[in-house]
Amino acid sequence: MKQHEAVIEAMKQLGGYATLGQLYRIAPKIPNCKWETKTPFASIRRIVQERAEFFKIKPGLWALASERNHVLKELGIAENSKPHQVQDFTHYYYQGLAVEVGNLNGYQTCIPNQDKNKPFLQSKLADVATLPSCYDFTYKHLVRRAKSIDATWFNERNLPHAFFEIEHGGDIQNSLLKFVEFQDFRVKFHIVADAVRRSEFETKIGYNAFVTISKNVKFLSFDALSDWYTKLSELAALQLLTDL
Repeated sequence: MKQHEAVIEAMKQLGGYATLGQLYRIAPKIPNCKWETKTPFASIRRIVQERAEFFKIKPGLWALASERNHVLKELGIAENSKPHQVQDFTHYYYQGLAVEVGNLNGYQTCIPNQDKNKPFLQSKLADVATLPSCYDFTYKHLVRRAKSIDATWFNERNLPHAFFEIEHGGDIQNSLLKFVEFQDFRVKFHIVADAVRRSEFETKIGYNAFVTISKNVKFLSFDALSDWYTKLSELAALQLLTDL
């Protein structure tokens, strides 16, 4: 079996689409394919980027060209999809990536209760988060606020390490107002949005209302979050190959 055929087979096993991180874990294990290296990840990236059998859905997310219509319809982002369906897919995709990055970094992760059944790739967001609910780590009114944040990482002491708010068309200022309530905690705040919104973020984080958190809030583009996930997935997959 040729290498690109192994990638096709791995993607078929995942329903016709996959992140690079998923391909890193599965493609090298497809039987009867020789990669001639313990680090085949560059080859996998090149295959999906250059061969006509694949097309890009989102940064780090690829699908089989032969399954284009089926995959896009399943994800709710076909040409005839309603705008809110496309927006929902984008939001939940990057929300899931923020959780996955936390998992790969060794943190406990949680999402809002109302998002548990929302789709993320071939599963649900609840299947990705490691906690059934946010810890009651402080006063009740702040815990209620924390439970509305898109993705939270908790450290080994069950205290919040990082908050992520996914902004796809919403007002960044609303997320910043959430973060202000946690200014007395040692939490890293992240606004995740399209790169074109960086200037909007920089303007609003400069408001006097946010001076107490301005140094602790980071703007993370969709592409940057995807790259972060992909690189951590590569390290994890490499460890698995080394352990074989």
